[in-house]
Amino acid sequence: MTVPLRLETPRLALREWQEDDWSEFFRVTNTPNVMRWLGGVLDEAGQAKQRERVEACAARNRFCFWLVERKEDGAVLGFCGLKRADAPGSTITGEFEIGWRLREDAWGHGYAREAAEAALAAAFALFGAKQVFALTVEDNSPSWGLMKRLGMQRREELDYADERYDPPWRDTIVYSIDRGSWEASGE
Repeated sequence: MTVPLRLETPRLALREWQEDDWSEFFRVTNTPNVMRWLGGVLDEAGQAKQRERVEACAARNRFCFWLVERKEDGAVLGFCGLKRADAPGSTITGEFEIGWRLREDAWGHGYAREAAEAALAAAFALFGAKQVFALTVEDNSPSWGLMKRLGMQRREELDYADERYDPPWRDTIVYSIDRGSWEASGE
C-alpha cells in the first residue's frame, strides 16, 4: 500500500484529490479570467475529460497535478503539480512538465510560486527528474513571468504548435530548469 503524497509549504498543502474536491475546483477555477489562456471555460463534458486526464495521469505516473489547498482555512485555490508531457506534437513528450492553475482571488499573493517551488522540489528530490519543463502561450505573461522567477530558461528551439487549439492557445512556448540550476538556486 502506498501512502498518499502530500506536500506542504508554510501556507499551502498540495495533496491528492478527493471525490468532493472536483466540484469546488471547477467552481473556483473554471471562470473566463482563469481559463483565458487555457482554452476557454470548460463545459460539463470538458470538465469530465479534464478530471479523467488528471486521474489517469496520477494512476500512470504516481503523480500529477495536485489540489492546492490553503492551510489557514482549507480553501481550494486550484492545482499545481507535475505530469509527463503528452500533448500531440509536443517537442518534450515524456519529460517532466510542471503546471498550475489558481483561482483569480488567489493571484498576486505568491501562492502559485510557493506551490510551484514545492512541485519542483518534489520533481528533483522525490521523482528523480533531471529537467522540468513548463508550457504556456506568448501572451500569457503572468505564467511565463512565474517561470522566469522560478529560474526557468526560455527554450525557443522547443516551441511547437498544439494543433488541438486555435490561436491564441495553439502556439506553445517552452521553459525549463535542470537539476543543477535548481540546486544552485538554493531551493
